[in-house]
Amino acid sequence: MKRTNPHHPQRNCLALFERLSEYIDSELDTPTCKTIEAHIKACRPCRVCLQTLKQTVNLCRHLERRQVPETFSLKLKESILNMTKKEFN
Repeated sequence: MKRTNPHHPQRNCLALFERLSEYIDSELDTPTCKTIEAHIKACRPCRVCLQTLKQTVNLCRHLERRQVPETFSLKLKESILNMTKKEFN
């Protein structure tokens, strides 16, 4: 993320990025929302990131739902089980 202001710490952007999904889903309290909104107003890269995320969420919400083939579902479950086994061994 390119900084537009040398006095604007990037860690603020990273902290905001971690909360964007909750912000979009209206899961945050009012003071946190106001803090995010103030940051977004002052930070163009974060504003663009928020707009892009909102567009992505909107597109996903309007996708046609389709059932995946049973064989795919079984292979996916098997892969997940194998990965978790490796992680805990």
